Amino acid sequence: MRTLLITGPGGSGRTTVAAATAQRAAAAGTRTLVLSADRTDSLGAALGVPTGREPVRAAPGLTAWRPDADAGFRDDLASFQERATGVLDLLGASRLDPEEATPLPGAEELTLLRALRDAALAGTHDLLVVDLPPLPQALALLALPEELRRYLRRLLPPERQAARALRPVLGRLAGVPMPAEWLYETTARWDLELAAVQAVLADRHTAVRLVAEPGPAGADAVRDARLALALRALPVESLVANRVLPDTADDDPGHPLGRLAAQQRKTLTEWGEARTVAHLGHDPRGADDLTALCVPAADSGTHSVEWPVADRLAADGVLVWHLPLPGAIREELDLIRRGDELVVTAGPFRRIVPLPSALRRCAVDGAALRDGELRIRFAPDPGLWPRGG
Repeated sequence: MRTLLITGPGGSGRTTVAAATAQRAAAAGTRTLVLSADRTDSLGAALGVPTGREPVRAAPGLTAWRPDADAGFRDDLASFQERATGVLDLLGASRLDPEEATPLPGAEELTLLRALRDAALAGTHDLLVVDLPPLPQALALLALPEELRRYLRRLLPPERQAARALRPVLGRLAGVPMPAEWLYETTARWDLELAAVQAVLADRHTAVRLVAEPGPAGADAVRDARLALALRALPVESLVANRVLPDTADDDPGHPLGRLAAQQRKTLTEWGEARTVAHLGHDPRGADDLTALCVPAADSGTHSVEWPVADRLAADGVLVWHLPLPGAIREELDLIRRGDELVVTAGPFRRIVPLPSALRRCAVDGAALRDGELRIRFAPDPGLWPRGG
């Protein structure tokens, strides 16, 4: 199954483009599911079919689904309270009724990740189009599975579970209660669920489509998004310049629309490869309007962002790790080695990545940014590197 993640700045029309992309794929005979986590039914408004917590048929070959974050949160809370009964009784805590539970911030994002995982595992569709939140939230959402798994491994390492039989004894010796069995089981279940989402995001059939209105604000947002996605090794399938005014709109430079059209042309020239979607003159609603948008078809090819390690031991005595970071600025880059991990900071974005096995036996020997690519040199540690290696 192919997965196309669609996001853009707030107000860029990303939901409409997601709906139009899904509709075009379904019309071409591709079994398509379009997902959204918006609390308001903006997806249904674009499709002309109400959407909700249960998948609905929006058109032949097209299913739309807007999972309910409220219901998911209540179910998770009930499950947690049931598993933590002993701890809650010990603390004298009263349980929350499902009716009084309101979702915490981030519930929509977690619900969308779970729906993404379920749709991928079901395998009943050929294309999954995901209407992500606006860019800042979308970038945080895409980073969430990897970061949460790392936190879980640090707080409750899997190897501790091997000592289950010893925990009561250790608890008596230490004089403090050890984590209960349900806590380890819950952690393992969360890790498994997050790993499934992470696998979908890392799949070579998954890519991101960026949607933005051409202009200074859109250009800034696209530049930041490209850098953030590259740092996560997420490929960009295409850039869609949305709501583009016709060429005739800039005939009068003094007219507000003329100035806006000229501004759009300037940004489009800078973007170069962007696919344009014309402004219809009104908010698109329903199948006919979505067809009239003429959005680009979802790319059927595979996509990947490679971080190769080049062997330059014979020539320079180092290994070089190549990290493509388009738009990165030298003064805003930072690297920190932490054991077998590397903390990479590029502008406002940061990622902690495990080192490839060969580089774990090396020390960082310098780095350089050239042509949008960060090249990190690693010198072998004589005490760890195989003799003659």
